[in-house]
Amino acid sequence: MSPGVLAVLGFVAAFSLMALRVPIGLALAAVGILGFAVSSGNLAAWKLLALSPMESAADLNFAVIPLFVVMGTLARESGISTELYRSAAAWVGRLRGGLAMATITACAGFAAICGSSVATTATMGRISLPEMNRLGYEPRYSTATVAAGGTLGVLIPPSVPFILYGFVTETDIGKLFVAGILPGLVAALMYLAAVRWIAWRRPQSMPASDQQLSLREKFAALGGIWPALLIFSFVIGGIYVGLFTPTEAAAAGAAATLAMTLLQRRLTLRQAGGAFVESIRVSASLFVILIGAVLFGNFLVVTGAPQAISAALTSLPLPPMGTLVLILLGFVILGCFLDTIAMILIFIPIVFPTIRALGFDPVWFGVLVVMVCELGMITPPYGINVFVINGIAREVSLTSIFRGVIPFLVADALRIALVVALPSIALFLPNLMG
Repeated sequence: MSPGVLAVLGFVAAFSLMALRVPIGLALAAVGILGFAVSSGNLAAWKLLALSPMESAADLNFAVIPLFVVMGTLARESGISTELYRSAAAWVGRLRGGLAMATITACAGFAAICGSSVATTATMGRISLPEMNRLGYEPRYSTATVAAGGTLGVLIPPSVPFILYGFVTETDIGKLFVAGILPGLVAALMYLAAVRWIAWRRPQSMPASDQQLSLREKFAALGGIWPALLIFSFVIGGIYVGLFTPTEAAAAGAAATLAMTLLQRRLTLRQAGGAFVESIRVSASLFVILIGAVLFGNFLVVTGAPQAISAALTSLPLPPMGTLVLILLGFVILGCFLDTIAMILIFIPIVFPTIRALGFDPVWFGVLVVMVCELGMITPPYGINVFVINGIAREVSLTSIFRGVIPFLVADALRIALVVALPSIALFLPNLMG
């Protein structure tokens, strides 16, 4: 069997197993080991299985993942997310669509200390949906707002996808984090614009809040944002000025979050223990996907598929920007069916040599990839954020939520086009780092 045919069969087998709801990491690992055995022999496959998972899990650089997961879980359990929502609602709640705008704003704030889209969606859904339902928001738009706002968790740093992209491409993770700040703010602003557009087009779907607060009460409500602002400034600011490496920043951020929440009595020791257990569970699932992707990647390397695909993309009769757009469209399609982590770990090693050969900045491309992955989180049929919010609001159908996210998908498409046309949006802050 030729290596090219074997690689194609490997992809088909992996996607088929995922379609049958086999966990992504296990599907990739099984196909990777079996394919490696066919191409290189059983003994080589057994050696790969014995050594590769241990080497991946024992890599100290990957400690940054569970540490940032711990930081986000502690922040969620401590109620910081609730304070962020209340602070935002105090200022914009009186506007038509104000609670939806508060939800987007709170999602952006929580994303700055969480790093997970799913966690941001689940946390803010439980906080904001009851309030929007109480005011009579149309369910498809209230749920869609939370699902879309949750995608900010993978763009605004710290971000697990940025970490994995950095490891796979050997790109500075600190610069990737900083590069995500301005596009993340643009994303939040464009989502707010989408909410205002919905409220203008369908005023009955997003009523104004009946809460009346004085200016003094509004300023007092801002006191709820300082813990998140302090943690974000400490972690990302420390990376920006060179005080921390990303791994050190993750450790410092987790310790600072724990100390702050305990001192403020936002978190009991029992809740802290539960947060650590949840962090272990989430980190373990990420590492299973990571190990599976490494095994699958080794199989692809021996087939020569990455080199062949890179050569084919480079030789296309297209200008460099045309090839880039083609690659991004491919990621959009993959995002409809694949998890973000799996997309980055499997396909970035394949297309990244082409990106370098075409002369594109790897930090800028990393931001574009993460933004495109955001689309997949709210795009049918996979749309993980839509499934998460549907699990919280079971009375709202998946079809209805997917219809509700259309204005946010338009905002995403416009933002991606903007960052493609103006790379400085992503590169301005990293370039100041030197």
